[in-house]
This record gives sequence, structure tokens and C-alpha cells, in this order.
Amino acid sequence: MKIVIAGSSGLIGTELVKSLREDGHEVIRLVRRKPVASTEVFWDPAKGEIDSTSLVGSEVFINLAGAGVGDHRWTQKYKKLILSSRVDSTSLLARTAAQVKPKVFIAGSAIGWYGDTADTAVDESTGPGTGFLADVVVAWEAAAGPAKDAGIRVVHARTGLVAAKNGGAWARLLPLFKLGVGGKLGSGNQYWSFISMRDEISALKFLITQESISGPVNLTAPNPATNAQVTRAMSKVFKRLAIFPVPAFALKAVLGEFSQEVLGSARVLPKVLLDSGFKFQDADIESAMRTLAAK
Repeated sequence: MKIVIAGSSGLIGTELVKSLREDGHEVIRLVRRKPVASTEVFWDPAKGEIDSTSLVGSEVFINLAGAGVGDHRWTQKYKKLILSSRVDSTSLLARTAAQVKPKVFIAGSAIGWYGDTADTAVDESTGPGTGFLADVVVAWEAAAGPAKDAGIRVVHARTGLVAAKNGGAWARLLPLFKLGVGGKLGSGNQYWSFISMRDEISALKFLITQESISGPVNLTAPNPATNAQVTRAMSKVFKRLAIFPVPAFALKAVLGEFSQEVLGSARVLPKVLLDSGFKFQDADIESAMRTLAAK
């Protein structure tokens, strides 16, 4: 298949491009600089520019573009970038999809949709929560409207915390654990709805082929873990003590407003994937950590 991917140089995109090419697919990467290969196509979502003629014949559009949520302190300027980078890219790809007519548009999304759910388990039937990220995800998913209106199958891939060494939450936690100073964050009772990188890639590829699936899909392991459980699993797998908890006030001092997301709880279940027969390789946190340690 000819598959178009935006955000192909990011944490998930890099692995997805590699996997799809290994499977024999033709992968077209959208880039914001002058293309240097036949497999690259220019676009500039902020300006609404894209070379759509080069995308004719594509069967799949995938958007993974968006400014990193945990990469910078949340100034008002950066919060605007978090929103605009997602909405602009999704909107441009949705409008382009309406013209090119791929079979499916997999629009990147996030479990931020649900906000802080405390101990309550939620799935794709649950409405949006409150807070900055919940508001972002609502606008993000709405931006895919033109593709849906054109009759294209649209999937909102609501990704959880991806367990990877080279980016995301675990890239920050691993160095601390290896030094023996990792510990639970705040109370440790907050749920982290995680997914291993290999399950993330497998799930995205599964969504490409499952024509019966559309709308929101949670890309999270079926057994969300509390932060304290994450800490214990990391201590066991990496053979390091985790006896120094990080108090909430310290996180707030370092991370600012983003600390609310770290300390918040999201007990998210992947009902659509499970009901559709998807098989997780890392269904629990210890398995995910062992996979992480093996890479």
C-alpha cells in the first residue's frame, strides 16, 4: 500500500515508518523542508500548504504530528503551539484526504481526551473530561471532520503513555532509576495508562486493515497501572531501589502546569481493540518494562 505519514520523524513515527517499510509498503513522509528523496513530499500545516498531487493514489493517511506535550514548560505561547500544531496538521490532512480519497485516515489523538478520571475506568464511549489537554484533544479530533464528511473512514488513535527509551515519560524516568533515585510521583495512586512501543506500532497497523473500525480507539494496555505499580515494576526489572518519592510540590516547581497531567489519573481501557480481537504482547506493566529493558 501507499501510506502517507505526517510526524514521521517523531518517537512513534520513526518506528512506524521502519515497520511499514519492512512489511513492503510504500511510505511517503511529509516534510517541512525541501524534499531530498522520492519518498518525501513537502507540506507546511501552519500555512496550509501541501503538494497534494504527489499523494494521489495513496490508500492510507496517518497523522502523528504535534508539538511535544512534556518537552517544554507550558507557557501561554507553548500551549498555543501544542494546540495549533495538532489542529492545523489534522485539518490540512483531512481536507487533502477529502480530495485524494484514501481508504482510511488515522488521525493521531491522545487519552488526554478523558482528563483526570481518578479511579474510574473509562473507554471510548466516555465523553471528554476537563482541563487543557482535554480541550486540545476535542479540537484535535474535530479537525478531522472534512475527511469524515467526505465518506472516508476516520480513526482517532488515542495513544496513552508510550514506554520507550528514546522519548516520552520513560526517557525521563529511566536515568533516575539507573542512578537509584527514582521513586513514585506524588501519592503514586494515579493511574498511568501505558502502551509498549511494539504494541503501539502493531495497533496502528491493525487499524489500517480493520475496515470495521472507525471513530475513537484507545491505544493503551488492557491493565493500566498506578504510578506506584510502575515504580515497583521498574525497580524489579532494572534491579534498582526506588525509595525516594517525588513530592507533588517539587513536581509543580519543576514542571509547572504540566505537573497536573503527571499527577492526574487516567484509568483508560482499550475496549475497541479488545472487542476487535487485537492481541497485546505487553498487557501489564512488568511485561512492558521487560520489553523496554531488552531493547
